[in-house]
Amino acid sequence: MPQLSTKARARLPNSAFAYVDAKGQRRLPIHDEPHVRNALARFDQTKFEDGAARERARKRLLTAAKRFGILPIGFITGQFETERLQGESRGRAAVARDLPSGQVTFLLSDIEDSTGLLRRLGDGYANLLNEVRRLLRRAVQRSGGTEVDVRADELFAVFKRPAGALQAAMVMQRKVQSRAWPEGASVRVRIGVHTGRPALTDNGYVGLAVHAAARICAAAHGGQILVSDATTRAAEASALAGVRFRALGSHQLRGLPEPVPLFQLEAPDLPARFPPPRSAR
Repeated sequence: MPQLSTKARARLPNSAFAYVDAKGQRRLPIHDEPHVRNALARFDQTKFEDGAARERARKRLLTAAKRFGILPIGFITGQFETERLQGESRGRAAVARDLPSGQVTFLLSDIEDSTGLLRRLGDGYANLLNEVRRLLRRAVQRSGGTEVDVRADELFAVFKRPAGALQAAMVMQRKVQSRAWPEGASVRVRIGVHTGRPALTDNGYVGLAVHAAARICAAAHGGQILVSDATTRAAEASALAGVRFRALGSHQLRGLPEPVPLFQLEAPDLPARFPPPRSAR
């Protein structure tokens, strides 16, 4: 494509450009076929004043492509993908705006030996997983928590008060353990609870507290609720009736810089005997 000289560029009308900003700067020439193809390739590299300006420029560019008989399949596909990613980003940002900040308590859960359940139940596993999710989500909602993410058999929730997270954890275990599952399957959920001060971004929570909560959950056994010392300290002011924390010692959890003192949440109607936590030691 021949370089467009300053003099030749100045002779072109505004209609020969896909984008003219508020200051009159003209970008993305579309007066001939080579420049239209170049504008299609450079469109996503151009900074627009706002979404409306971008949309106007895109329409002008597509109109020019049609005029010169160009079928911009790659450009259109790329725009769809960009819009999809932007939509997901906006969705995450909208969710993040409603999440609590400052000191919060995380609850993470997953199903022990979910692969074994899948092998045993086959297509029926999907219905079982949906029912487990329903029970867990309801426990989070009724205990004042907010669901952050659900992936496969894992659930990630946040609570402003540690007592809410502990209450939700106990309700989860009671509901799952009291339910009669298909084909006599034994469904056992492990839960980790941790309190910290993570950073809250448009993409959600970031920081060591998130990783610690995940590692504590991974260290638990099915039917068990493991709690960090940070949560036990934070929960002292709002102790739950009939609940106690049994000290399990400090454990080095994968990816964390220091050993974490772990406690098992115990209540009269919950199992109490479990192997030692799954730690890196």
